[in-house]
Amino acid sequence: MTHQITIRERCPRCNKDAIVTDAETGEMICGRCGFVMDERLVDSGQEWRSFLDDKTSKARTGDRTSLTRHDRGLNTIINPVNKDSAGNPLSASMKSSLRRLRLWDSRSRLKGTADRNLLHALSELLKMKEKLSLSEAIAEKAAYIYRKALEKKLIRGRSISALIAAALYAACRESGTPRTIKEVSSEINIRRRDLAVSYRMLLRELDLKMPVVDSVQCIARIASQAGVSEKTKRHAIKILKKAEQNQSSAGKDPMGLAASSLYLASLKTGEKISQKQVALASGVTEVTIRNRCKGLKLL
Repeated sequence: MTHQITIRERCPRCNKDAIVTDAETGEMICGRCGFVMDERLVDSGQEWRSFLDDKTSKARTGDRTSLTRHDRGLNTIINPVNKDSAGNPLSASMKSSLRRLRLWDSRSRLKGTADRNLLHALSELLKMKEKLSLSEAIAEKAAYIYRKALEKKLIRGRSISALIAAALYAACRESGTPRTIKEVSSEINIRRRDLAVSYRMLLRELDLKMPVVDSVQCIARIASQAGVSEKTKRHAIKILKKAEQNQSSAGKDPMGLAASSLYLASLKTGEKISQKQVALASGVTEVTIRNRCKGLKLL
């Protein structure tokens, strides 16, 4: 079966742009006069055709590289099946040689304590990512931050779990993902104080510049957990935008501002939602919501 693709070129004979490419024969033909412009085209598509019932992998490029893997996805694996290319079983001496090769191959992947530390930290990172429902891009950024800390020898004498959690929280802050330090510590089961100390150390030693958390991004997350309607959410965004214009939100907790604006918006739209519901959805106290509402009511 031939695949014909029309491209924007002109025929040198009839000066028409009805040029088609036959991917199977490798010819470029004018669809108007039949003039063959080229007959040795290079196929830029995939090398193999995939079949659903084919169990043999035809890919030669392998999986993509990733910082969340200890060896960045560039490791090699000796086939555990003790058979030759024809499918015949190997001899006893060859099986013994392959077992020794597999053993040395697994030992050669870890070259010291730093590699073992990185392997343990990245395995913890993947677990934390699943618990917090974070994206692959945030996990890649957290792995990059931890690798930088490992290069500067900031890991010695510190908890691996606390440092990788601090790197993950820093990646959330840098990407603008609304995750509080209290939420991260409770989901990962790490003391908040240890997480905060490790986070401040990474900021200081790696010279990380964290953007200010946008309180508008926190509204959608609180609204989805509290079951607030879209009308109330839009009204809360207007309240926050007005507070930012008047510079009355400077120096205040973004999550508390988002929760307070959402509660005020529910009062104006007539939606029945209590301060306790908003506080549970946002992770702040009811006292914080009442204090922030006093300032937002004056706008």
